[in-house]
Amino acid sequence: MKRYESMTREELQSEFSSLASIINDYKDKKYNLVMARGKPSEEQLAISLPMLDVLTSKSNLYSEDGVDCKNYGEIAGIIDAKKLFSEYMEVEIEEIFIAGSSSLELMSNILASSMLRGVLNSDQAWIKYPKIKFICPVPGYDRHFKMCEYFGIEMLNVPLDHHGPNMDMIERMVKNDDTIKGIWCVPKYSNPTGTSYADETVRRLANMETAAHDFRIFWDNAYAVHSIYRHVNILNLLAECKKSGNPNRAYMFGSTSKITLPGAGVCFFAASKENITFMANELGTQCAGWDKLNMLRHVRFLKNIANIKDIMDKHAEIIRPRFDIVIKALKEELLPRGAGEYIHPDGGYFITFKGKSGCARKIVELCKLMGVIVTSAGATHPHGKDPDDSYIRLAPTSISLTDLEKAIEIFCIAARFVTLEKYLYHYI
Repeated sequence: MKRYESMTREELQSEFSSLASIINDYKDKKYNLVMARGKPSEEQLAISLPMLDVLTSKSNLYSEDGVDCKNYGEIAGIIDAKKLFSEYMEVEIEEIFIAGSSSLELMSNILASSMLRGVLNSDQAWIKYPKIKFICPVPGYDRHFKMCEYFGIEMLNVPLDHHGPNMDMIERMVKNDDTIKGIWCVPKYSNPTGTSYADETVRRLANMETAAHDFRIFWDNAYAVHSIYRHVNILNLLAECKKSGNPNRAYMFGSTSKITLPGAGVCFFAASKENITFMANELGTQCAGWDKLNMLRHVRFLKNIANIKDIMDKHAEIIRPRFDIVIKALKEELLPRGAGEYIHPDGGYFITFKGKSGCARKIVELCKLMGVIVTSAGATHPHGKDPDDSYIRLAPTSISLTDLEKAIEIFCIAARFVTLEKYLYHYI
């Protein structure tokens, strides 16, 4: 199998014509195959369906300290949930806040509060600055970027590699600019690369000098127990921030969305005790209490950290064959031809493809014409603008194995065709 850059014009044209014929055939088949969002499969969701039977009208619906979970109150969550999820997040009970079903919603609420009123010890509300900025490691999570867009926050791209974001760049940026108020981080099995932050990266984030004394690290640890190929341990950000004398810098988020049922999970916020008190007062203006029955249901179903790990091992057994299918196709069909590369994830929900510069959007468009929907090109970067137009996030978890084999076959055909087209264009 020859690499495209070493092929003659005639060889390139011959393969280009052959693929064009195959593509026309696929266009007629009217496939509807989707690997665009990181959703659990039906098999994964089935693991947690027994949770719906944990509580009935005859159940004891009180927390262990006597709170009636049917009624208002306990804005920071019930003690049962605090005990379990503080251990999950590796923080003290007083350093966690249990909320509704969506950590993304919680992040948005806290960001909105920061804009309107500032954070603990802010000099003023963030919205009063002419412009505020967030550092955005790329490739990154599109919904983080959407939040910044919504609130008018300027996003500063910083490259992400297998150690984490480029800390040399970050340290230079935050040292002299007090309008840089935060950074987005998905520290473990990152969305979309599946890689994790090195210990040195976490320490430098905790210790770095920032011009803004109200700088916050939005630490979205959505995949804390979602290993697929390799178990990874990362340093606890809050612990490192406390060691460095910056205890209020860490805003840590998590949820059970990809552990139990995404539409009916619980989420949590971990931070310094002072931050927890501050945010409980802020968010307490929005409601008189979250769904405590759901907290109780989760605690009684999940039981303890060991059981959570057992559940996630079951998830990994379901996800791994899907990842294997995608990685095998990319490795065998694209790498030898020089038609793109991929980042091998340790865990998480995605596989990141990196094509030739200027090819990603055309690949996504061609996939759609052949009946395969993948995440929009550019979604890995702020404002949907990947300057190299090369990254595509693949989400193979929810699609069936049979459909996934066909979907990734079509994706590879599209990637080969668009890459060939690029080589032919430059060859002329």
